[in-house]
Amino acid sequence: MYIYIIEDDHWYSKVIEHYLSLNPDYRVKTFDTGKKILNELKNKPDVICMDYTLPDIQGDKLLIEIKKRCPETPVIVISGQEEISIAVNLLKLGAHDYLVKNEYTKEILWKSIHNINQTKKLKDEIIDLKGKIAQNYNFEKIVGKSDAIKKTFPLLEKAIKTNINVSLQGDTGTGKEVYAQTIHYNSARKNGPFVAINMAAIPDELVESELFGHEKGSFTGAFINKKGKFLEANKGTLFLDEIPELNENLQAKLLRALQEREVIPVGGNKAIPIDIRLITASSKKLIDLVHQGKFREDLFYRIAGLPIELPKLIERDNDVILLSNYFIEEYCKSNKLKVKKLDNEAVKKLKTHSFPGNVRELKSVIELAYVLSSGDKIKPDDIQFYQKTETPAIHNFNKGLDEITAEIIKNSLLQNKYNVSLAAKQLKISRTKIYAFIKKYNLTLV
Repeated sequence: MYIYIIEDDHWYSKVIEHYLSLNPDYRVKTFDTGKKILNELKNKPDVICMDYTLPDIQGDKLLIEIKKRCPETPVIVISGQEEISIAVNLLKLGAHDYLVKNEYTKEILWKSIHNINQTKKLKDEIIDLKGKIAQNYNFEKIVGKSDAIKKTFPLLEKAIKTNINVSLQGDTGTGKEVYAQTIHYNSARKNGPFVAINMAAIPDELVESELFGHEKGSFTGAFINKKGKFLEANKGTLFLDEIPELNENLQAKLLRALQEREVIPVGGNKAIPIDIRLITASSKKLIDLVHQGKFREDLFYRIAGLPIELPKLIERDNDVILLSNYFIEEYCKSNKLKVKKLDNEAVKKLKTHSFPGNVRELKSVIELAYVLSSGDKIKPDDIQFYQKTETPAIHNFNKGLDEITAEIIKNSLLQNKYNVSLAAKQLKISRTKIYAFIKKYNLTLV
């Protein structure tokens, strides 16, 4: 970490230099005039500590010039003056900290620089992590060589190169969120946040708060201000999965937010500007829902943008084997295990299955097969497909009505692969009622 010190008092400058140099990670360089340090700013120091009163330039003017040339570099001002107005003015001009010269200055300066260093390390880690995430979601790593999957690649490239909204359509388990992350982490917004929210997983009465945030006290239980997903995704990408689950009222509010590029938190009256790229996903064709009167036409045209349809796994020919090998390698890498191969009969068994749960089902099947296998190969008997659970007849009259209802709900959830919205439609009850039974009877969603 490179630290520049501007101090015209030679003795005090040497004291600070020696004290900071006790940390082997710090490289300290001293200057006695403002002009000298301005000539050295091209080397981009990590921190600048400057005296407020210098022989050649006033502190506030020097600070303005430093921030103009190095806006991201933290500047700590050290001064013999204790006037609050000077400190406030310097902080407004961009100073990171203002310290008064006294017997405690060295220790306070040490702590201030330590905090700056820790923040810098955290930012570097975040940048590095985002870079690794971007590599993991490089669209070339979307596994598949079938014609069906290759048809999506040119559309992915167009989505990555532009800021157009994207609508993903495909059955459950086809990888819609993976596509959304791939687009985000390879786009110009890759250094911004990627925020995902599943509309089917949130009770209707909480959706508006989740999307737009809320003000403290706006409803029972609103103990603090909440930002909402739109603001969390500012300067980045917002991914709304299962968008048809929004009711008509919320569809209208979403349309307004997208048109005006601003949101109003629940209980608030001030509009907050937003800058997001929207990616939506649906397991149903939105245009069909528009024709059926179940989805707003104006919202459809606002979010449709670039449509990308993801193929079912059964339509992807030999991709099932490519994906199987990929999932084996990933599972072994994350668990530090030896990679195993599928034997020929296991390959045949995988190819004959329809995989109604698509890629998500295949991943689960392969990981279980690896665990069940012995030796260096995965064999047919290791591969266990999930059978549809039939709803048993309810005939135990010793159970109460609530218990029987909970049993029906649980079996409906099993049939619908734990999709609460589908279960609610099948049983003709609200999602809120299903969530209440899940909580009351501790029904497990996997």
